[in-house]
Amino acid sequence: MLDKAFDPASLEARLYAASEASGAFSADPARNAAPFTIVIPPPNVTGSLHIGHALNNTLQDVLVRYRRMQGRDALWMPGTDHAGIATQMVVERLIGSQGLTRKGMGREAFLQRIWDWKAESGGTITRQLRRLGASLDWPRERFTMDEGLSKAVIEVFVRLHEEGLIYRDTRLVNWDPVFQTAISDLEVESREVKGNIWTLRYPVEGQPGRFIEVATTRPETMLGDTAIAVHPEDERFKDLVGQRAILPLTGRLIPIVADAYSDPEKGTGAVKITPAHDFNDYGVGRRHELPMPSVLDAEARIWLDEIAGDLRAVPGVADPDFVRGLAGQDRFVARKAILAELERLELLVKAEAHTNMVPHGDRSGVPIEPRLTLQWYCDAATLAKPAIEAVETGKTEFVPKQWENTFFAWMRDIQPWCISRQLWWGHRIPAWYGPEGSVFVARDEAAAQAAARAKFGRDVELTRDEDVLDTWFSSALWPFSTLGWPESTAELKKHYPTDVLVTGFDIIFFWVARMMMMGIHFMGEVPFKHVVIHGLVRDEKGAKMSKSKGNVLDPLELIDAHGADAVRFTLCALASPGRDIKLSKQRMEGYRAFATKLWNAARFCEMNGIAPQPGWDPASATTPLARWILDGANQAAAEAGAALDAFRFDDYAAALYRFTWNSFCDWFLEFAKPVLNGPDCAEKDEVKGAAQHVLGVILRLLHPVMPFVTEELWTQLGYGGTASLITAPWPEASAVQGAEAARAELGWVTKLIGEVRALRAEINVPPSAMLRASFAPDESAGDNQNSEYLARNREAIERMTRTTGLFEDQFQNEEVRAIFAESAVPVLVPGGTVYLRLADVIDLDAERARLTKARTAAAAEIGKIEKKFANAEFMAKAKEEVIEENRERLENFTAEIARLDAALARIAN
Repeated sequence: MLDKAFDPASLEARLYAASEASGAFSADPARNAAPFTIVIPPPNVTGSLHIGHALNNTLQDVLVRYRRMQGRDALWMPGTDHAGIATQMVVERLIGSQGLTRKGMGREAFLQRIWDWKAESGGTITRQLRRLGASLDWPRERFTMDEGLSKAVIEVFVRLHEEGLIYRDTRLVNWDPVFQTAISDLEVESREVKGNIWTLRYPVEGQPGRFIEVATTRPETMLGDTAIAVHPEDERFKDLVGQRAILPLTGRLIPIVADAYSDPEKGTGAVKITPAHDFNDYGVGRRHELPMPSVLDAEARIWLDEIAGDLRAVPGVADPDFVRGLAGQDRFVARKAILAELERLELLVKAEAHTNMVPHGDRSGVPIEPRLTLQWYCDAATLAKPAIEAVETGKTEFVPKQWENTFFAWMRDIQPWCISRQLWWGHRIPAWYGPEGSVFVARDEAAAQAAARAKFGRDVELTRDEDVLDTWFSSALWPFSTLGWPESTAELKKHYPTDVLVTGFDIIFFWVARMMMMGIHFMGEVPFKHVVIHGLVRDEKGAKMSKSKGNVLDPLELIDAHGADAVRFTLCALASPGRDIKLSKQRMEGYRAFATKLWNAARFCEMNGIAPQPGWDPASATTPLARWILDGANQAAAEAGAALDAFRFDDYAAALYRFTWNSFCDWFLEFAKPVLNGPDCAEKDEVKGAAQHVLGVILRLLHPVMPFVTEELWTQLGYGGTASLITAPWPEASAVQGAEAARAELGWVTKLIGEVRALRAEINVPPSAMLRASFAPDESAGDNQNSEYLARNREAIERMTRTTGLFEDQFQNEEVRAIFAESAVPVLVPGGTVYLRLADVIDLDAERARLTKARTAAAAEIGKIEKKFANAEFMAKAKEEVIEENRERLENFTAEIARLDAALARIAN
């Protein structure tokens, strides 16, 4: 017997452990079944499960469980990412608390400490994914730095280098001065900083008393200026183009160039160009072949080595001794000194308050520096062409399709990919340096030594590159490296290309595009056929979750409070294509109630002797009620399957919620109660047969999104014998005789009941009050079956609407007509009207007054909101989530007025 109350905590861990131990999550390449493959976006080994992970992995698990039930050889590849900079940061902090430093320990000892940390703490997120119910093929779990994947990384690097697609170059990169490494754009976040914009005067060479003014937010980089740019069509500066200016403080002469980058409408119209410390300036520098001296070192301190020879004294303009005194100063300390000196020289025109978006390292929290360094690069433009063509021709499809535009925009303007990082944790670059600037890229040191010996005719000393590869480099190989490449494994042959990638929009370029580039290049095929893009999970008001706002929802806490099934169903139900998710605890509570509703319905069935009947044939059903619910189950299965095939997770959840809660629980079981409580008969057997069949269908349909409650009910009720629900077949439609007629009859009955219930709710009829009612058919409708419907279902209708007297011919009787003439409220239903006598149970005048007052209040709220929207100042200053909240309130109050108007219309007379 099922427990009286549904308690997720008592069963989730037990059920998951049993499924994992049984091997139910595992794929079998030798099995004669069509493959279905998803590779997990590997979470950082340092990570903990957040709500975004919960969404992403719930959607993947729904697809995997669905296809597994369809008989596919489903492989959901698990794994974690070594997360270079994040992991190194965690362990550096750990050893720092012990009084140690990375450099003090040395490379080998530090790396061993990271491996030790991973062994102790690196499995947190995989344990948490189990709590979510993710049915990953755990024995195949990979790590981006395990032996096999490391071999794949080396192989790809060497081959691309041999093809000329990997090379070294000096270019501008995002530089984190705390970690002293290049970082990717994804590791940079722009923060609003209140500062100043300074206007400076640069003397024009040979024209005493003439200056050209520039505006800058970064005066400390002026030491590296190599030009001033003005717009080619700016008349103010036409005569200065081709002239030179004297760079204050250093005395260096720099050209004044014409370049469209300069905006005549911004600042002074003239821009200082510092190619080694600004991405836009770098582009100007390349176009005009300008020198590119660096004036900040790896720690963002003033560094003069590349300009020391250019310093010259210019009275009233430049003092080399002052500049030399800046050496080694922090950039922000130097800024203050430079501004003070410029003010002393009367070359600082003004300082204006200015709010600027400044890029910061997302982990170090300090402003990043554009820095000119020698790095390893990948020729992304060449690799991107086949990937672009694959999406253009539909070999890979984005869902929703509009994300293809984002993909194309990035890929068609792609820049060389900086793949080296100045870290210790990661895949060390397989390059060795020898005499005369020689570089040997090889699969191992022995191969590098052999290549050097072939070049020099003798053994020479080689030194391996200190840098490691960008984490995204190894992640780009994930769809095929995890399957065993470069070896030709059974898994690779069967499961590549994969079927679906489920991910967020923020890594379309960083991960999705790069997997496509590498997959096509090395495998000859796209790595996945569909890319399903989901939105962000926001709070209930639409605001981005953050610790500082205190609006973060922890999925593990939600699982503790509501159960994993409720968390999963909520995320699935809210996952509308192209839209972010507004998540609230109230929605979670509602779907926890749904799990409880299912449990209680199953318990009701068990208490009424409804049990699995493996041989029961739905085609044998004869009663409209049984045929109706069986047909409804067929429709629900069709809707659920179509929704999942189209990656419409919200439609899948909505279809099953609607059928389970409304059709099965609220209607079918209520209609069935008198039969189940009555004597044994053929009708009772049929109701039991239909109930057990449909409950079994519901459990299978819901299993992909609610694996725990469905598995427990499936097992406890005896479905499938000893077989687990995870291996049960996805429901197929069963033949139902007379389905159309059953739909018409039960549709009419449920419509009538629903309309009467709605009226009772609208005008506050006490739930326990019994109303006199009468049905008048619509004579103009001609021959209809409403009378038969009413006769067959009278008991159920009266019981479920709390009415009495529903006889078709009663309303024609003069006595009955007199009773209903006073205070009778009509309820229109197909083919007639139900009249309810209300005077016996409510004061209609008081009810009209209550409804009118409520309508007036709602109208007043609408007026307030519309006034806000008409206020230009409010619209300009209000945050997006505030505007969205007011829009929702406006919609709600508008709907409330429509409801109140309908209620008033019903009792108008």
